[in-house]
Order: sequence, then structure tokens, then C-alpha cells
Amino acid sequence: MNKEFKLPDVGEGLTEADIVSWHVKPGDTIQINQVIVEIETAKAVVELPSPYAGTVTALLAAEGETVDVGRPIIAVEVPGADTGPGPAPAQPAVTEAATADPDAGEVAETAQPARRAVLVGYGAKPGATTRRPRKSPSTRPASYPATPTTPSTSIGADPQGGRPPGANRALAKPPVRRLARDLGVDLAVLAGSGPEGSVTREDVQRAAGETTVRSGYESAVAGDGGPAVAAAAGPSGTEERIPVRGVRKHSAFTAPHVTEFLQVDVTETMAAVRRARDLPEFAGVKVSPLLFVAKALLVAVGRHPMINSTWDDAAQEIVVKHYVNLGIAVAAERGLLVPNVKGAGSMPLARLARALDELAATARAGKATPADLSGGTITITNVGVFGVDAGTPILSPAEAAILAFGQVRDAPWVYQGELAVRKVTTLSLSFDHRIVDGELGSAVLRDVGSMLEDPVRMLAWS
Repeated sequence: MNKEFKLPDVGEGLTEADIVSWHVKPGDTIQINQVIVEIETAKAVVELPSPYAGTVTALLAAEGETVDVGRPIIAVEVPGADTGPGPAPAQPAVTEAATADPDAGEVAETAQPARRAVLVGYGAKPGATTRRPRKSPSTRPASYPATPTTPSTSIGADPQGGRPPGANRALAKPPVRRLARDLGVDLAVLAGSGPEGSVTREDVQRAAGETTVRSGYESAVAGDGGPAVAAAAGPSGTEERIPVRGVRKHSAFTAPHVTEFLQVDVTETMAAVRRARDLPEFAGVKVSPLLFVAKALLVAVGRHPMINSTWDDAAQEIVVKHYVNLGIAVAAERGLLVPNVKGAGSMPLARLARALDELAATARAGKATPADLSGGTITITNVGVFGVDAGTPILSPAEAAILAFGQVRDAPWVYQGELAVRKVTTLSLSFDHRIVDGELGSAVLRDVGSMLEDPVRMLAWS
């Protein structure tokens, strides 16, 4: 008899979930309690086990599809099945989603191998619970593109967290796992550079930069339907589209605005500004601290690409832009204008200085064109020129972040263990919390501050 398994309410009172990845395909033989699919709700990633033993005849929902609770998601041919309920599947396994504490470590493995958790009202069939080795993306059905999965801590699972013998479970914090899932990076193949070999945000972003076009996104560029995360040509690089799912979906109609502040000792940057003014490469160009702030932000964008994104509400996608059109807020006679330097991320410092100088002069003269004012991806506003220490900059339309640069002033500062008078400024970073979480925003602001404290870091990190 052909039976259909309907998407259950996994105990959170939610009405829908996204299909993250299928672990089976039509024609596979499955057992009761075998994990068949991972779904993502607004709160968690959940592994669903099968309530039936038999042969998969059809997958009724594609990876990436949003499914209402109660809708059939898989059909199974069950030999000799009757109409009464059989043994129920083991309780779904849960993985912390985007709301996890950024400082939290690994989800603790608390299950005992012999424990057999079942849904209320059913008994467990002895010996029925098995775990299928997860298939690699290349062995899944061509109609359902591979989607990276988050390792889960199973209730009543084997001590290895449900992975097949010999498989290595990557050590990474929940926010890093979510970033890997968003960018299409398989944590299992990364060599972590963090403590005890843990995978860091930087490891994931570096891997994503290396594989954006070469691997996971090749089919999207070729136009064959491709995976859920697609790359598309941009003005001077690529754009990455990440479907809005789970926790992020519940923020789709608002733009939560968050600002963080950081005081920075910029004495070394001010010295670098003076030295740059004497170099022949900068002859005839105005060299100001803003140039070094801009360069530091561009380097930080390269290290944290998600900060250079936009929210596509119509498509329900986050567009990660692998090119930087750097906006600079300019006070002109007709009001505040934000022209942008196209392709700023690939410019050497002297060329960037000239581009900023020319753009500001054009805007102040009232000659900025619509092309100059459109297409920005991230912005800097220099509130220091007005004698202001800090502010809460407002996001430019369709951008995920804006950096405010306060005035540079003499201030008491502990330097090398002693109290001294140093050149100090305040940086303010505002960001769209639908796209950028506190950990990422803090990492970007911290990186910019570190490079302004020691400009040599710009060379080391770029």
C-alpha cells in the first residue's frame, strides 16, 4: 500500500517549515525511524524520521520549498500495510538555529545509546531504529539540488550524533554553522583554524570565496536550475542569492536597525596619513584619515562578505555582492548626497584616494549623475567633519551596513601600560539585523578598528 507522510507539527505550534535536505530518493528502501529529511522552522533545524518501512516512491516537496504543516512530503510503498497506525518514529532531533547564543559552543551530546525516545502513545519496534549514512550532494536526485546541512544532536541517537562510522563532525559554533549553510559550504571538508581545530567564520567565508563560481554555483550560472544559492553577474563581480528561510523569514517585512560603537586609538593612522602625503603616488590628491577608514572597511568586507549584502523582499532572498561600490556621504548645497566609487574593493590605495577626491568634488559641485548615486553596496559617513564624536547612521536604501567616522581628537588613553595623550576617534556601525547578526557586525567593526590602530594590518589582511 502506498502511504504518504505528512509534515508534522514538531511541537512548536508553527504552521510551516522549509525543506532543508532530503536524505533519501525515490527507489530507496527505508526503515522505521530512519532519518529521511531535515526541515527548518523559525526556531530550529529538525531531523524527521520515517514512520514507515518500505520503498520511497516519490518526494512530494523539493529542497528549499516552504511546506504547510499537514501537507504530504513523501510517499512510501509499504508491503502488506493496513490502515492502522504502526510504530511511530523516534522523536525528531533538533539543532539550534539562528537564534542561538553566538558565544555558545557545541550542542552537548546528552543522549544514551540505549535510550529509545518515541512519540507519546506509541511503542518502539525492537531493532527497527537505524541510521542511513548521509548521501553526498552528488548522489542526491538531480531534481533536488544539494543543500548543506547542519550536524544535529539526536535524542536517543548513537554516541556519534547519528553520523556513519568514520565520519568527522566539524567543530563549530552554531552561528558559524548557520553561515556555512547560508553560503553553501560543507563544514566537514574544512580544516578549522580556530581553537582545537574548530571552524571559524573566516574559514567559512574563505571557502565560500574559493568555491562561489567553481563548485556549488556552477549550475546556477549555467542556467540549469542550479542550487538554492545562486551566483549572478554583477557590475564588476558576482552576486550570491541566499533564500530567506527560518528565523530570517519572520523579519522579512521590517528592517531592524542596530548600531554598535567602538572607540579607537588612531595615532598610527594619523602618522600614516602624514607619510602618504609625501609620497609621489599621492601627488595632487587630498589624503585624509577618511582614505584609511575606507580602505579598512573594504578589507573588512573582503573578510566578511555578508556585510556587503542587500535584502530582496520580492524574491525573498539575501543578495551577497562580491564587488564593492563604496558610498561616501557628501554634504552638498542641495542636501546630503551619497555617490559611490564603483569597484572600490579592487583599487590600490592611491587610485582609491583619487576616486574619493574626484567623487566628493563632483558631488559638492552639484554635478553628480544618477549613475554616481546608484548601485552602492556599503557606505561611510564622516560625521567628524561637523565636530561630532559619534552618531547613529541611517542605512542607505538596499544596503546592509553603514559606517560613521567621528572626529579625531586628543584624549587620555592607556598606551603600553601608561597613561598618554593619543589621537582617538569613535566608529559607529549600523546594520540591518535581518542580514547581519551581532557577531558579524561586531567582527566587522572590530576589524576596522584594529586596522586603524595598526595600519600594517591592512596589508596583512588584504
